[in-house]
Amino acid sequence: KLIEDVRTVVITYRSHTGARRSAIVVLPEWYGRGNNPRLPLVVSPHGRGATGRSNADFFGRLPAVGRFAVISPDGMGERLKNFSYGAPGQIDDLARMPEIATAALPWLRIDRSRVYALGSSMGGQETLLLVARHPGRLAGAAALDSVTDLARRHGQMQDLPCSTRCLARWGKPYGTVLQSTLSHEVGGSPDQVLQAYAARSGLSQAGAIARSRVPLQIWWSTEDRIVSDQQHQSQALFDRLRSLDGCAPVSAYVGDWAHSTEMRASALLPIALSGFGLLPGDVKALPDSVRHLPAPGCAETEGTL
Repeated sequence: KLIEDVRTVVITYRSHTGARRSAIVVLPEWYGRGNNPRLPLVVSPHGRGATGRSNADFFGRLPAVGRFAVISPDGMGERLKNFSYGAPGQIDDLARMPEIATAALPWLRIDRSRVYALGSSMGGQETLLLVARHPGRLAGAAALDSVTDLARRHGQMQDLPCSTRCLARWGKPYGTVLQSTLSHEVGGSPDQVLQAYAARSGLSQAGAIARSRVPLQIWWSTEDRIVSDQQHQSQALFDRLRSLDGCAPVSAYVGDWAHSTEMRASALLPIALSGFGLLPGDVKALPDSVRHLPAPGCAETEGTL
């Protein structure tokens, strides 16, 4: 498949459950067997209920502009497919994506010193957990509009808006459906398996994230109507990381976009990628409506973001 000057390749891999799953690899159109220099790689987990293909499409032609590769897997939870919600095995699968990609495409050469993670919504949640569990695999990460306290999120799901059309489709509020889906994937409600929710929550893993020294961008919107309590989700994690380590290489971008709409090539995704050095720093102007809280200027973190 050609999208302007990028191409996508579908590969398959064996997930942590043994199930066969697909992943989308996006490359500059010119890249192939006879022309294959080492490329940086962005591992991009998708949002709740989405797929690797729909997530990969958000990058548009940016991999060609920046000369990098993207891999976006369909993923696999403990019990569900596209609703993995940070399952530990799913995070381990994300860590294996460079090896999975090169095993399927032997001519693909990845610069292992420049592997990044970037995702929005559930993909942001899983990006944070990847930083916590496998920091040595990453040169940087960006988590957009993420849930960081999954138990708190479980309790709020019933409050998600559901129109008359939504009620007609599901027979009950969609938030109730999602809450049941989350309980099934994790293995129970927070009252029953609280530690399982903590294992899937970036806020509970804040100590490991702070110790990781992985340059990290945290993005959230004050107008998010899906993860509507970002004060106690992404913002809470940012504040916790800053309190744990005043020199942690963590920056924030705070705006008023609708949930996950910033993660598009035509929106603010180029700014996140320029933070990794994958695109020129001036590729996209930061809107006046977005506040940037840069990483601290400690000597050990200068130049990381």
